[in-house]
Amino acid sequence: MTNVDVHQHLWTPALVAALRARREPPYLDGWTLFLDGEPPFGITPADHDIARRAELAAADGLDRVLVSLSAPIGVEWLPAAEARPLLDAYHDGAEALPEPFGAWAAACVRDIDATATAKDLDRGFAGLQLPADSLADGAGYERCAPLLDLLEERGLPLLVHPGPASGSSADPGWWPAMVPYVQQMHAAWYAFRAFGRPRHPRLRVCFALLAGLAPLHGERLAARGGGPARADLGVFVETSSYGPTAVEAMVRALGVNAVVQGSDRPYAEPPRHPGHGLGGAAAYAFRIANPRRLLTGQG
Repeated sequence: MTNVDVHQHLWTPALVAALRARREPPYLDGWTLFLDGEPPFGITPADHDIARRAELAAADGLDRVLVSLSAPIGVEWLPAAEARPLLDAYHDGAEALPEPFGAWAAACVRDIDATATAKDLDRGFAGLQLPADSLADGAGYERCAPLLDLLEERGLPLLVHPGPASGSSADPGWWPAMVPYVQQMHAAWYAFRAFGRPRHPRLRVCFALLAGLAPLHGERLAARGGGPARADLGVFVETSSYGPTAVEAMVRALGVNAVVQGSDRPYAEPPRHPGHGLGGAAAYAFRIANPRRLLTGQG
């Protein structure tokens, strides 16, 4: 039995060096991150100490931790010539991580190159993460179709994660996480229903942060002509930054088989009680059975 956290971030020395080599956002000055649309953000170096993070995973009882490129940084939206060095640094560093770490691959979504992504996936990554704002409408699914076709062909899953936030320096520090990120995930959830699933019937997909709670609007969708909620065993949501209230509501909306543990560490912590108050069977589903179906397609 493998206990899995499908969503963490761990910046390797290779990625840190690549970000420090830049002079335009996104870039690092020491341990301060500069992005378009967000105030400078101070990174805590200990949060990205690989040995320490492995110890934390062991203390949490995790056998496998999947890390991903922090999509809000905006690497995926850079022109290919700028994105590629950062993507290479991320993949090189992630591939070299010790147990219990695995990783999601990343891809440029401004200049789609499915051949380059195929080579990255050949290195053994669990699947592909794409920013939610690249899959927010029909045009996004048309643009990213070569990447999603590749995942379907290989039987690999997609992780949808918030992309860059828009805002100003006057916004409070919590604003990006509470407004743009949630809005992006809400749009991505319904765009998948409208455009993604019809075109990619075999694709397994996991939406970060409970899809911004979008599934809880199923009653409104039905009232406004969208039809009743349909069971989809290939769709999952992960729990990062949410607790028992939201997780229980999501189980009511989608069923226990749709929820997987994701923590977003180091920006949030794994739950103290993996079942989120719903008992041992829910904990088994969230950390073992459901991640196995997401990652392998096998029950």
